[in-house]
Amino acid sequence: MNIASALFIVGMSFLTAAISGVFGMAGGLLLKGSLALVLPVSATFFVHGVLQLVANGWRAIIHRRHVDWRIVGVFAVGAFAIGGVMALIALEPTRATLFLLMGLAPFLVWVPDRWLKLDASRPVQAFFCGVSVTGVNLTAGVAGPLLDIFFVRTALTRHQIVATKAATQIFSHLMKICVYGAPLLAVRGHGLPPWWVFAAAIPLSMVGTAAGGLVLDRLSDVNFKRYLRLILTGIGLVYLAQAARLYLA
Repeated sequence: MNIASALFIVGMSFLTAAISGVFGMAGGLLLKGSLALVLPVSATFFVHGVLQLVANGWRAIIHRRHVDWRIVGVFAVGAFAIGGVMALIALEPTRATLFLLMGLAPFLVWVPDRWLKLDASRPVQAFFCGVSVTGVNLTAGVAGPLLDIFFVRTALTRHQIVATKAATQIFSHLMKICVYGAPLLAVRGHGLPPWWVFAAAIPLSMVGTAAGGLVLDRLSDVNFKRYLRLILTGIGLVYLAQAARLYLA
C-alpha cells in the first residue's frame, strides 16, 4: 500500500467517526465506500469492522448513560446467531455489487413508517433487528439505514438513539471482524493496510467520535432526522453511480 492510500484511510477514519458521532450512522457508510477505493473487497470488511468497532464502542462509552441495554442484549443474541450461520457461507461480493448494495441501502430511510411497523424496544423485534442488521452488514458491509428503521418508531430521544445504536453495532462489527478476518489473517493479512495505519486511525476515530458528540448536543430532534436523510441520500446516489460505472466498464 502506498503512503497516499494509507493516509487517506487515516483521514477518513477521523472524518467518518465525527459524522457518525453526530447522526449515529452515515459515517460508517462513507468509510466503507472510501475503503473500497483503495483496498480489496474482503479487506474492506475487516478494516471497516475494526475501525467502526472502535468508533461505535467509544461512542457508546461517551453516551453510556443514554444506552438502552435491554435492546442491546437482545440484539446481541441475534447478531451472534446470524454470525455463526454466515461464517459457514463463503460469500464475498464483487466491487461493483458492493457499491450497488451500499447505494441502495440509504434509501431505506425514505420508506414510510406505516409500511414497516418495526420497534427495537420490543424484544422479538430487537432479536430480528440483530439478525437482519448483522446479516446485511456481512454482505453489503453497512446496515445503518436498516438499523435506523427499527428505531424510528421508538420513544427514544436522539441521544438514546445514537447511544443504543452504537452499542448494538459493536456486535455487528465483531461478527464482521471474525467472519472476514480469519481467512485474511490465515494468509498473513493479504490486502490489509500496515499496522501503523490502525495505530493512527483508531485514536483519531475516537477523537472524531467525541467531536461529533459536541455537534449532536446542538441539534434539535427534528433537524437531526432531516439532515441524516439528506446526507444518506447523497452518499447513496454517489455509490449507485460508481456501481453503474463498474458494471459498464
